[in-house]
Amino acid sequence: MLHPMNKRGPSKKRAAVLLALSTVAASAFAAPVTAAAPAAPAPAPAPLKWADCVTPRYPTLQCASLKVPLDHDEPAGRQISLALTRVPHTAARSQGPLLVNPGGPGGSGRTLAGYIASALPKDVAAQYDVIGFDPRGVGKSEPALDCGAGHFAPVRPDSVPLDGETERANLARVKAFAESCQSKHADVLPHIGTVSAARDIEVLRTALRADKLSYFGYSYGTYLGAVYAKLHPDRVHRLVLDSVVDPAGVWYEDNLAQDQAFDARHKSFLAWVARYDSTYRLGTDPARVEARWYEMRAALRENPAGAKVGAAELEDTFMPGGYFNGYWPHLAAAFSAYAVEGDPKPLVAAYERFGAVEPSAGNSYSVYTAVQCRDSAWPKDWNQWRADMWRTHAKAPFMTWNNAWYNAPCAFWPTEPLQAPDVTNTALPQALLFQATEDAATPYEGAVSMRRKLAGSALVVEEGGGNHGVALSGNKCLDEKLSAYLLTGKAADAVCPAQPAPTPLAATRAVPPSAGGAALHGLLGFRG
Repeated sequence: MLHPMNKRGPSKKRAAVLLALSTVAASAFAAPVTAAAPAAPAPAPAPLKWADCVTPRYPTLQCASLKVPLDHDEPAGRQISLALTRVPHTAARSQGPLLVNPGGPGGSGRTLAGYIASALPKDVAAQYDVIGFDPRGVGKSEPALDCGAGHFAPVRPDSVPLDGETERANLARVKAFAESCQSKHADVLPHIGTVSAARDIEVLRTALRADKLSYFGYSYGTYLGAVYAKLHPDRVHRLVLDSVVDPAGVWYEDNLAQDQAFDARHKSFLAWVARYDSTYRLGTDPARVEARWYEMRAALRENPAGAKVGAAELEDTFMPGGYFNGYWPHLAAAFSAYAVEGDPKPLVAAYERFGAVEPSAGNSYSVYTAVQCRDSAWPKDWNQWRADMWRTHAKAPFMTWNNAWYNAPCAFWPTEPLQAPDVTNTALPQALLFQATEDAATPYEGAVSMRRKLAGSALVVEEGGGNHGVALSGNKCLDEKLSAYLLTGKAADAVCPAQPAPTPLAATRAVPPSAGGAALHGLLGFRG
């Protein structure tokens, strides 16, 4: 578990010290790689049949589907399909496929291929077939999971269980979700998990007729990439991990660390609001602005705005600000309208934009839960959850309980958990990691942990940055290092300054252009 971050950004000394420590630890690794025992040989997949599926934004995009075994230990058994996209290379010499993943688990990666191919410099993108995919269970892959329609329908019980009735209502919700997953997808759930998804990647590499592949993953995608690299280190050409999951905390401990990091990031947002008191009129003292936010939360608990935004929905609305500070001006305007002017309409509009669950989110959340609950053991005794959450909530009240209920189906999950693999790896070519020091979703210490486990890897730190997903989001320093690595396979530890914080905007503008990364963060989504 991480200690809560303080309100001040870390000094460059902190980043330099952690980089130095990670370098020493990585150089000290001498343990051999012990990959999982190979399964029975699978029949070679048929070559992929790519067809044009162009869009105005991505005029060279192609689509295909790939059959993979539902159970990789029974390769001749039931087959499922993965939906793929590709932007083909255009250079005379190709460096092979570059597989991209936006995280989640549960994130659809089909659109990310076009974004990455267009965001990279032309001479870099030209050398790769940039390939996006929907992992098993996700999006256009079949079968697609969808366990509980209406699970996030407003107004939910308050996430903070101040009384037994509220706690029982939340427990009933999460138990019903777990039971619905078992009822609808009992045959599939045992095969939804990170190791199965990583083994799918190896089938994809074979179908591509590629001796090696490169991989670029954000958020949860960093863990998926590390697991694939553990299973098949000799098949990795380049490995880029951005906003890095701590592999030592998968998944219960990682979520507790997240709670504290999100609270610190929320305090950074409130301090930013205080700096612009002339715009938002919520006070110049960050502590007073924070008190007013919690006063708003208490009021919404009793009287939800627009019959939609109660206390839990308020947390859902403001949580995306912990992922991307480009949303801060819009969230601050909604906060001000409600707290200063007594107008709930902007708050309802902000909820509908940032917090409300779209129909497709039922699929992504179902896969998120199925992967996290299957990957590793979660406490089955609700008393442990209760004790851990109240202890963490005392230090980090912003979203500890909200996050607890998001993950609580794992306390009642019907499939037995696996043991998370140790991703320690000394057999890889050099990997490149990117991490912002104030990232809330994947706290900085997780990148240091992964850096230690991937011997010889390089860590590029965005000093003072708090956004989740930093490469190809507008930071020239980071992007230059990414491009150089993709071209040459070589990188070095480095520190880059963060992009400027946003400034308030007119009411008609929701995302400041100075913040950068709005398009990327729309693809990465939230919760991982």
